[in-house]
Amino acid sequence: MRIGLGARALSLVMASVFSGLTGIVFAQVQTPSASKVGESSSRPSGSKPARGGSSSAETASANPPVPEPSAADTKVPQDVAATSSKGQPSDSYIVGIADNLFINVWKEPDFTGPVVVRPDGMITLPVVGDVHVVGMTTKQVQDLLTEKLKPIVTEPQVTVIVRDINSIRSRKVYLVGKVGHPGTISLTGHETVLQVIAEAGGPSQFAKPQKMYVLRTVGDHQKRIQFDYKKVLAGSEPDLELVVGDVIVVP
Repeated sequence: MRIGLGARALSLVMASVFSGLTGIVFAQVQTPSASKVGESSSRPSGSKPARGGSSSAETASANPPVPEPSAADTKVPQDVAATSSKGQPSDSYIVGIADNLFINVWKEPDFTGPVVVRPDGMITLPVVGDVHVVGMTTKQVQDLLTEKLKPIVTEPQVTVIVRDINSIRSRKVYLVGKVGHPGTISLTGHETVLQVIAEAGGPSQFAKPQKMYVLRTVGDHQKRIQFDYKKVLAGSEPDLELVVGDVIVVP
């Protein structure tokens, strides 16, 4: 009986010891895992984002932002936006023979209507009579008619419109005297005496270019304009713009 009790007590003691050893071993096995968890939690959380932030900075530097165009760059120039309608001659157009004009006098239907420039360079308006307009710009014709209408109309407002340009073939000047190729020369724009003489081959060897002159019809009389070719060529005197019907004389 004593032997049985002793054996049972011994087995209980052995079971307790074995249980204690198992707990110690299990604790030692769990400790490294805890330490790993601690290391993982104590690792700087900014290391990975830092690498990501560096990549973003590199990408930004490799692809710089493209600046948007300013309002000044995209603004349409005023001179382009204000361009006159296609085909309408400007105020600098020089009226020629056979041109079809439309004279408009505001609130004055008796003075408003189309007119054709006659071969003598005149147009005719009621009451005003004949007015010489060949060789003048449309702005000059407008100002001239305004002055002529002042004794008749209170504060006349005149507009001159070129409806048809029929004077291209008749827009000529005449070159006579000692030049390479005398004759008639058609005007296509605002040609000058120097340009016309150059087109004709220039003064001949025995010409006296310093005594040149231009004959110009103004109204009902002819005017003589002196033109010193050498001084104009040297730049000491201005060149002369030609008008329809001018006669250039090179003695």
